[in-house]
Amino acid sequence: MLDARLHSVDSTVPARGPAAGEPRPSRQEAEAAVRTLIRWAGDHPGREGLLDTPARVVRAYEEWFGGYALDPEVILGRHFDRAGYDDVVLLRDIPVRSVCEHHMAAIRGVAHVAYLPGERVVGISKLARLVDAYARRLQIQERLTAEIADTLQHVLQPRGVAVVVQASHDCIASRGVGMHGVAMVTRRLLGRFEQEPYRTDVLAALAV
Repeated sequence: MLDARLHSVDSTVPARGPAAGEPRPSRQEAEAAVRTLIRWAGDHPGREGLLDTPARVVRAYEEWFGGYALDPEVILGRHFDRAGYDDVVLLRDIPVRSVCEHHMAAIRGVAHVAYLPGERVVGISKLARLVDAYARRLQIQERLTAEIADTLQHVLQPRGVAVVVQASHDCIASRGVGMHGVAMVTRRLLGRFEQEPYRTDVLAALAV
């Protein structure tokens, strides 16, 4: 049974990243940290099956958290004249693969992104890349939703933006209450999509 918790995200989101002046740990330091966690879990990082695990984990982290190396505004930097089109642009079912910042457990789901063009439109692949850039960071779903919407609004200056994210969280499925099949839904509506009849129309188009 699907238990969907619906949140409307209204706060602005500050930029995130490494603290100013704080050096990034070296690859060797990161691998040493993984060996420490293996020992803490009760195993031996020197045994055959775990010898290469620290290096594999660090390589995986480079992929999973590659969003920190991306500038989402640059992703949307190339846009085009809307060529007379003035209705909604909507991209559904964009895969979301993220990591919860509280327990570093997986977040998996989909995002739906819609906007009502102003003077410019952007290639649809850029919408998917925008979602992925923010997802590949330590996240909470509420902030992920707001970051996607606010960046799209800031860069393209459309007449309206709507972002809906639906995802399951391993932090609730694999620990604590251990509840499977639970989905969380968050949404952020900006501009004309905050008002009727646009609000009802876009939410119907997003089927949420």
